[in-house]
Amino acid sequence: MAGLLEVLRTEKKYPVSGIKVYQLRSKLMKTLPMDEYCQDGEGYIVRSVYFDSIDNANFYEKLAGIECRKKIRLRTYAQGNSVKLEWKQKQGTLQRKRSLLLCKEDAKELIKGDYSSLLRYREEIAMEFYSLLTAQLYRPCCFVQYKRLAFTAPVNNTRITIDSELCAYEGRYDLFDDDMALYPVCKLGHATLEVKYDTFLPSYVKKILSSFLLTEESSSKYTAARCFGLEGGII
Repeated sequence: MAGLLEVLRTEKKYPVSGIKVYQLRSKLMKTLPMDEYCQDGEGYIVRSVYFDSIDNANFYEKLAGIECRKKIRLRTYAQGNSVKLEWKQKQGTLQRKRSLLLCKEDAKELIKGDYSSLLRYREEIAMEFYSLLTAQLYRPCCFVQYKRLAFTAPVNNTRITIDSELCAYEGRYDLFDDDMALYPVCKLGHATLEVKYDTFLPSYVKKILSSFLLTEESSSKYTAARCFGLEGGII
């Protein structure tokens, strides 16, 4: 199984807490169709293993507010065994994400630090991944998990997500282990609203969100998890 996926779109993030989480969820459920994986109305689990260089360059670039930066991660979802190796790059207000679909066995090899399986893929980005991971001594450094409730709108590929129950672990990175001993990274009742779209946000969606008086924030689940692991605290 192999394939390349690529998106370039605006991505904005807003912290939400307390009663606003439930109000926002209720409003969105009444006005926008839910993602196909949210059929039970309860969302789904997203799991990621992030990679960083031996000197944690990506982590410190984020902390320093470097405008052009990147993140490398393996991602899987609770509803299936497919795995994506993703390369996210921030370009001004836009986020470019390129993904390579991997089989489960190859993903496990990457988690072990063996990147040679990437050489079997024909997509050009596979060689880019291999060159970066080996030349800059990337290794898995953080496991992140959260629950996602997702909504969609047909105009401009709009996607709204509410991510909650953020937890993490450093030292073990098995994407496929349902019994990972994870620790919470965010406070109880806190969530992150992510708003993603091409070109512009449809006015009716903007109207829904503006009523909650949210403040945009440059947040990162990876950074929050690493800050906790590197003698930080719950955000």
